[in-house]
Amino acid sequence: MLTIATANVNGIRAAARRGMPAWIDSRTPDVLLLQEVRAPDAVVHDLLAGWHVAHQASDVKGRAGVAVASRLPLRAVRVGLGPGSEADPVDSGRWIEADVELADGTSLTVVSAYIHSGTVSRPETMTRKYAYLERVTARLREIAAGGGRAVLAGDLNIAHRNADIKNWKGNLKNAGFLPEERAYVDRWLDDVGLVDLGRVHGGEGPGPFTWWSWRGRAFDNDAGWRIDYQLATPALADRTVKVEVDRAPSHAERWSDHAPLLVTYDL
Repeated sequence: MLTIATANVNGIRAAARRGMPAWIDSRTPDVLLLQEVRAPDAVVHDLLAGWHVAHQASDVKGRAGVAVASRLPLRAVRVGLGPGSEADPVDSGRWIEADVELADGTSLTVVSAYIHSGTVSRPETMTRKYAYLERVTARLREIAAGGGRAVLAGDLNIAHRNADIKNWKGNLKNAGFLPEERAYVDRWLDDVGLVDLGRVHGGEGPGPFTWWSWRGRAFDNDAGWRIDYQLATPALADRTVKVEVDRAPSHAERWSDHAPLLVTYDL
């Protein structure tokens, strides 16, 4: 069995202070995919000592950052999605791939991704987000064409269906739930052929959600969004045993505003 966990840590140093190491010790994932790491390389390797680590910090200090941490060796690491475009010139801290070497000598491709959030009142941020989503789609087509076992995991900043957001009616015109954004997830599932493990194994909803605002009583009222995913190729999805959103017992016990999403595969 192999357990892959994905989590937006909302700053790895803050998450470490709030209890992330104890959570890792209790859940013992084999592969840990992190987003919004927001720390330099030396800090990440120090906090993840004993793991095989691949990390890409953002060029903008204190922003974004993605990492792959694995108990198993990493055969290869690929960082970013190539040269940016005029609409999205900076590609850093948002995409990292690694081929994890399994015990039987085969490999599994994992991707830790952090998609832009975007703001409708700032159209340039949405233009940047759509440009990046185009590049993500192109890369996913390449990965899927290989026919192997691969998973795209992370904070995609898109709630796909009405069941993926508590107040969906109130967010129809907000970033993260716009029809144009949700259409990309449609494309990844229907055209590329990826499988949304959180939804397939989580029932019809609403939820289970993975993100709640720090403000107010959003967590206590479960007024959340499902924006953290593991999207697997069919060859890997068929090996899924269990999918869990590890929601903290209480607001005070959270070590991020996101809950980890864990998937156990029979490999």
